[in-house]
Amino acid sequence: MEQTQPPTSKISTVVPATPRGDEQTEWHLSSMDLLLKLHYIRALYFFDNHAAQGLSIYDLKKPMFPLLDHVTHLSGRIRTSESGRPFIKCNDAGVRIAESHSHLTLREWFHQNGSSLHHALLPNHVLGPDLGFSPLVFLKFTWFKCGGLSVGLSWSHVLGDAFSAFNFITKWSRILAGHAPPKTLHVPHHRPTPSPPHNNGNHGTPISVKMATTVEDLWLATNDTKMVTHTFHVTPNQLDHLVTSMFTCDENQADDTSYFKILSALVWKHVARIRDSEPKIVTVLTRGGGSDDFPANDVIISVVEADVAVGKSDVADLAKLIGEEKRVENGVVEKLVEEKEGKENLVVYGARLTFVDLEEDGIYEVLLNGEKPVVVNCGVGGVGDDGVVLVLPGLQDEEDGRSGRMLTVTLPEKEVEQLKEKLSEEWGIHSLAF
Repeated sequence: MEQTQPPTSKISTVVPATPRGDEQTEWHLSSMDLLLKLHYIRALYFFDNHAAQGLSIYDLKKPMFPLLDHVTHLSGRIRTSESGRPFIKCNDAGVRIAESHSHLTLREWFHQNGSSLHHALLPNHVLGPDLGFSPLVFLKFTWFKCGGLSVGLSWSHVLGDAFSAFNFITKWSRILAGHAPPKTLHVPHHRPTPSPPHNNGNHGTPISVKMATTVEDLWLATNDTKMVTHTFHVTPNQLDHLVTSMFTCDENQADDTSYFKILSALVWKHVARIRDSEPKIVTVLTRGGGSDDFPANDVIISVVEADVAVGKSDVADLAKLIGEEKRVENGVVEKLVEEKEGKENLVVYGARLTFVDLEEDGIYEVLLNGEKPVVVNCGVGGVGDDGVVLVLPGLQDEEDGRSGRMLTVTLPEKEVEQLKEKLSEEWGIHSLAF
């Protein structure tokens, strides 16, 4: 097999178009920001040669300057107050940019690696050991032999959730296309975290998070087992088959159940069958009701507890459980963070088996030269040993325009292999192939 590691040719830094000078401010991090500080959003966009035609590294970097005027704290660096609480110093230190070139064509790359979150196309980025010099955002542009392009983003979760990261790239592409940059927002330097509306909350000890041991002085949790990330593609026809197979007697429930709940329930059941000890409690992360205008960790953290044998349960029953029996934990986890001034190291993704609903996001709205990405993938860095499952929009069917779904899982290595086998044999669900 040919080498798939594209050599990095150059690293540079982009700063806001308007220097702050002596007007440097402090961006105070919310309790939800600090809760998620050990995690990273990793997004990867693939574009064909038509989309990338004529675009130089200068063209790709140029929109970042006015965009960072809109969100100046993305160019800042982490500092620590006298109490030990982290904050962002808005010092225009900049966003890091890497550019590289692959000797493979895009087709050859897909043949060897699919759309996997390959380390060669994503920045190897975590915060630390010297937080004062660690960029919060890191992008990598890789050109392929055929003229295709990949855009890899590593986004510190302390800045905002996955939707914030996707929105950042979307705004960048709009400025690149000639749209006016967003107006600089005059936002408060302390952003309160909105409390999500819910009727069924946990008011006791949080069970969706765990204390973490970090890797030396990095903002990254250690793992006791080797974790592997893998992507499955579920076609529109397979989604139809899943629904008709699981809801044979209840059409109303089928209509009311999202693909996210169905696919989460399916993976929950199979992981329960794989593990020696069933995951009776899982975490579900969904989008809050905040605005797209500004980055924020506007996620609702819920837990679902099963009092049945998960591995023997019907997928439809587990999907109903996910839909109706979630207990929101935002209040108790934020209280835990505030009691410790944000100094505790906590893991959310993978503290328990975690399901993340990203299926409704418009990740394919990023356009280069008016062309959508060939495919977009996303994962999470800093996942705990219980693993995470992201449900994303999939490829659009060329005939009827319907979209499938992508499942990007990060699980212990042996579990990934068994899950691939079970999903393939029982449902015909395979790795994403081109």
